[in-house]
Amino acid sequence: MLYKGLRLAARAAPKLALCNATPALRQLPLQFQHVRTYADQVIKVPQMAESISEGTLKQWNKKVGDYVEQDEEIATIETDKIDVAVNAPEAGTIKEFLVNEEDTVTVGQDIVRLELGGAPKEGGAEKPTASESKEAAPKDSAPAPEKAPEPKKETKPAAAPTPTPAKKETPAPKQETTSAKEAPAALGNREERRVKMNRMRLRIAERLKQSQNTAASLTTFNEVDMSALMDFRKQYKDEILKKTGVKLGFMSAFSRACVLAMRDIPAVNASIEGPNGGDTIVYRDYVDISVAVATEKGLVTPVVRNVEAMDLVGIEKSIADMGKKARDGKLTIEDMAGGTFTISNGGVFGSLMGTPIINLPQSAVLGLHAIKERPVAVNGKVEIRPMMYLALTYDHRLLDGREAVQFLVKVKEYIEDPRKMLL
Repeated sequence: MLYKGLRLAARAAPKLALCNATPALRQLPLQFQHVRTYADQVIKVPQMAESISEGTLKQWNKKVGDYVEQDEEIATIETDKIDVAVNAPEAGTIKEFLVNEEDTVTVGQDIVRLELGGAPKEGGAEKPTASESKEAAPKDSAPAPEKAPEPKKETKPAAAPTPTPAKKETPAPKQETTSAKEAPAALGNREERRVKMNRMRLRIAERLKQSQNTAASLTTFNEVDMSALMDFRKQYKDEILKKTGVKLGFMSAFSRACVLAMRDIPAVNASIEGPNGGDTIVYRDYVDISVAVATEKGLVTPVVRNVEAMDLVGIEKSIADMGKKARDGKLTIEDMAGGTFTISNGGVFGSLMGTPIINLPQSAVLGLHAIKERPVAVNGKVEIRPMMYLALTYDHRLLDGREAVQFLVKVKEYIEDPRKMLL
């Protein structure tokens, strides 16, 4: 009897323990649910700039189920100025995409659901694959006996060969029709493709048309002898490259020449601002030069700031850095904001002459072109010199023809005799 009582008591002990622990056990699912919701984080569209409130989600760089590290790029949002990267705030696994590619998204909108946590273990992924292979083995062996009745099917169609010759006679005229249809295709391909303009291209078109409709644009031309500047570059480029790592080009010299010419013609660096097309002229004592850079997505104009305080090497380095960022697609809004004057070098593409369009609200833009050897009269003699055409498009509302021509002539003089830039 004693043994039986002890056995009953041993059986009842776990039940009593479970009854006393029921409040804690009931709380466990709620705690797990709390942890699960806490571990899920929704990623929103980041703040891009004051003037940009929306963009197009161009592409997802990851897939659902992928593990991402902190600050790893998940998606790319295309705006009318730059491409904005969406990075993971913390490490985790992507659970769900809340928007699709090519959708328009706004700042602060939810786009990705991320489950926070460490990377999945590789060993855990290998085990289910082994079990799946075991389950697949009997499935593969099961259909083996079903292949036995196949010879029975072969005996049935053997008795019906008679209708086949009658059917072969009918498709003869069809072959003639198909050959007749293929004949016009040999004349050439006349397909059309319609591709939606990206946001940057739409913005460029809007800005250029706005410039034509707003500014009273006029272009004046001149030509410059590049002999002295080319000799100057040839003499010092190797020394500068060895000392600073900067490749000396022509853009820095033209930028410096424009800065010096603006001291005499400050209206070139000014702009018209205000309501109804502008009623106020803003003069500046600093020069921020926008450098036109052609990229795959369109023309961008990153800004080199405070050029008036730089030497030739500093200007060249800043222009090279901005050009590299533009081609790599790493420009920020701050890199493109502002600008008081623009230089566009179409000569790198072989342009002989052109009329650049003003980048509003600026009042002028200088266009550089290809260097070509031409016969030129020098001191009463004909000589072959490397010549370049210069084009200055200016806003006639602010600049008169006399000022625009004088500015371009001064730039020409500085380039033809670079020693004047030191005076």
